[in-house]
Amino acid sequence: MSTTRRTRQLAASAAAAALGVTALAGCGSSDDSASGSGGTKGSGSKTVTLVSHDSFNASKDVLKEFTKETGYTVKVLKSGDAGVALNQEILTKGSPRGDVFFGVDNTLLSRALDSGLFTPYEAKGIDRVAADTRLDAGRYRVTPIDTGDICVNYDKKYFADRKLAPPRSFDDLAKPAYKDLLVTENAGTSSPGLGFLLGTVAAYGEKGYQDYWKKLENNGVKVVDGWEQAYNEEFSGSAGGKKAKADRPLVVSYASSPPVEVLYAKPQPAEAPTGVATGTCFRQTEFAGLLKGAKNEAGGKALLDFLISKKFQEDMPLNMFVNPVVKDAELPELFTKFGATVDRPATVAPDLIAKNREQWVQSWSSLVVK
Repeated sequence: MSTTRRTRQLAASAAAAALGVTALAGCGSSDDSASGSGGTKGSGSKTVTLVSHDSFNASKDVLKEFTKETGYTVKVLKSGDAGVALNQEILTKGSPRGDVFFGVDNTLLSRALDSGLFTPYEAKGIDRVAADTRLDAGRYRVTPIDTGDICVNYDKKYFADRKLAPPRSFDDLAKPAYKDLLVTENAGTSSPGLGFLLGTVAAYGEKGYQDYWKKLENNGVKVVDGWEQAYNEEFSGSAGGKKAKADRPLVVSYASSPPVEVLYAKPQPAEAPTGVATGTCFRQTEFAGLLKGAKNEAGGKALLDFLISKKFQEDMPLNMFVNPVVKDAELPELFTKFGATVDRPATVAPDLIAKNREQWVQSWSSLVVK
């Protein structure tokens, strides 16, 4: 994904569940205490609620294991794209809709932290998490859960049929050969959209990114609200896009999106139908945190411990199509075979994002949002 991403969204799975509240694990034991709960029993509830963006997904067997280990049942409240979900939590700060929030990433992290959404908690096993993902190191308001690379994906068949080389870089996307081909998400409402914007800031600088977006605007870039619409309705290379008769062969998605198209295809193809323009990638890291005012604080702490356990981390790649952050987690063959490896993703320092994000998004909106 990044996030996200995986959907990431990302990453984000073609089989992502619809918006709603869904119980994903069976009833737990009668023991109210959770492993790693820090000794706080909260309300004594047997249910722990995870608030997330729409692309959260986990194997039922894995969440049943959590129930078996701790006695808590996991309930997931999905709340739209990552940016939308975070905004809803900020609006309900102090009286949260759940116990743990999952899905805030490095592009939006400062907004969440500055809003005081989280109660600090040092999750069990945090020492196994890659140091470069611990952006709140020492304060423990959030726990890193996954990483993903936000990148432009392309429809292989479209380009092969026209004997046109797919774009490889940000520069390529502004060339006349790719006019009216790209769809991206709104940087003001979508995590992948914001990640892509930040990738252009990293590539062209704080002064040059606006000129670049003027070129993209003149080259027919299309902007939609979120990842689901962009990928599953507008992108001709996805299974959903084919059904919708989409006409955009370029989309902002994730480096891990091609394995999604392979995993859910029947029969599974020998080659992914989509590719990744690896020169357009921005590294996304997703976090989870214990919501301040959580009714089940003990269950929330236990869930945070579990989210960085080897069992859950190895379950993520083929459910959310993101990369684990713990050092000993192994990736499945399908994920490594069909996903793209990004050796040098674009990055922007968190303090620069915090200082300039709103200004960058506002300037971007004035250029491309109609």
